[in-house]
Amino acid sequence: MRLELADYPVKNIRLDRSFEYRAGTLTIDQPALEEIILRDGRIAEASLAVVCSGDKVRITGIRDIVEPRVKVSGNGQVFPGILGPVEAVGAGRTHRLSGMAVIATAAYEGTVRAGLGVQRSALLDAWGAGAAASKFGGLSHLVLIMKLHDGLSELDAHTAIQTAEFQVARRLAETTIGIEAANLEVFDLSQRDADLPNVVLVQGCLTDNHHVHSGVSYYGLPIRESLSTVVHPNELLDCAMAVNATRGIGYFPITWDWQNHPLMLALYRDHGRRLNFSGMILQRIRYETFHGKEVIAQNAAQLAATLGAQGAVVTWLGSGNAFVDVMLTVRACEQRGIATVLVTYEYGGKDGVDSPLLFYVPEADAVVSTGSRDRWLELPEAQRLVGPYDRVQILSYPGAPVAPADGKLTFDARDMVIGGVDNWGKESWICNAY
Repeated sequence: MRLELADYPVKNIRLDRSFEYRAGTLTIDQPALEEIILRDGRIAEASLAVVCSGDKVRITGIRDIVEPRVKVSGNGQVFPGILGPVEAVGAGRTHRLSGMAVIATAAYEGTVRAGLGVQRSALLDAWGAGAAASKFGGLSHLVLIMKLHDGLSELDAHTAIQTAEFQVARRLAETTIGIEAANLEVFDLSQRDADLPNVVLVQGCLTDNHHVHSGVSYYGLPIRESLSTVVHPNELLDCAMAVNATRGIGYFPITWDWQNHPLMLALYRDHGRRLNFSGMILQRIRYETFHGKEVIAQNAAQLAATLGAQGAVVTWLGSGNAFVDVMLTVRACEQRGIATVLVTYEYGGKDGVDSPLLFYVPEADAVVSTGSRDRWLELPEAQRLVGPYDRVQILSYPGAPVAPADGKLTFDARDMVIGGVDNWGKESWICNAY
C-alpha cells in the first residue's frame, strides 16, 4: 500500500465569498460553508471565525479539531464510513492543509449526567501560557461555532458536530486540487530490510461500552468489546480514525491527533533505516474485570508476535484503570521476548512528588514520559472570546462552579485545555533531573 501525502502550508486564512488556495493564503467562502453546516436540521445556528496564533483570543466549547484533507486519487475518500461509504483507504494521493486546523465548537448540554459519556468541552488560548501548553497554540484556526437544538441525544449531537466539521475540512482541502504541492511525502511499507528489527506500534484505546459512542471509531464504527486489530498506518493518514465529537478533553487525543500521530510518523520515517515498521495494533482497553485486562494484554502481545515483532512501542489514550491493561500488555510483550517501550503521560501531583503512574509491572523497564497532566496553569484575561460559551466550568462534574470565560483562569490540571496533555510525544519537551 503506497500513499502520497501532498502538503499545502497555510499561513493566512481569509473569510470572503470564494474558495481559493494561493501561495499559503486560504480564502474561504463563508456563506457557502455556513450553508453546508446548516443543512443538518439538528444544528440551530452556525457561524465562522478565524483565530491566528498570537491573537489574544480564547476559544471555548471545543469538541474536536481536524486537519483539512482530501483524496485526489486512490480508492475511497477521507473520513470513510462517516462522509462516504466504507471503502478501504490508505493508497493513492491525499492532500493536506498543514499549519491550520478546523476547530468544532458547539453549545450542547447533553442527556448523560455522569460517567465517561457525559458531554465535555475544552478551551484554547491562541497566545501566552495557554498557547504554549497546547500543541494547537501555534496553528491558525477556522472555528466553527454551532448551537445544537435542545434535547438531542449524545449520538445525534456527535453525528451533527462531526459531519459538519469533516464536511468543512474536506471542502477546504479541495482548494488544493490541481495546484503543485510545497512538499510530497511517500508512505510505503512494502520494502523491508532483513537485517533490521521488526517493530510494531500498540495503541491502547480507552473505550466505554455503556454508551452509544465508545470514544474512538474506525471507519466510523465505534471500537467496543473487540479484541486487538491490526490496521495499516496509511489508514490513519486518510482519516479512518475519529473520535466522539461531544467530548473535548485535554488528555483525550482528538481527530487531528490521529491524522498526525507522532509515534506512527516517527516509526514510519525510520522504516528501512533503523527498523522495519510492521504495522499498528489497535487495542481496546479499560476492561471492567482483571480477567478481561489479562486477556486483552495477551491478545495484543500474541498479535505482535504473529507479525514477527522483535520490538514494540506501547502507548494509550485515556485515564484511570485503563492503564492496568496497558502495563499488562507491556509485560505480555516482554514475556514473549519482544523488547517493549512504554510511552505515556504521567501524573505526579502539583509538585511532581506523587506517584507518576497508577500501576507498575517489573517488566516496564523502558518508559518515556511525555510530560505531566497534573500541573497548575494560569491563564490571563482574554481580549476576545470565540465560541459558544462566555462562561466556563472549572471542573467537569455537573453543578461545578463556573467563571467568566474571558477572565483570569486557574486550572490545577491540563484537562480543560485542548491538546494540553501530550499523550503521544508530539511536543519537544526536555527533562531536567534534580
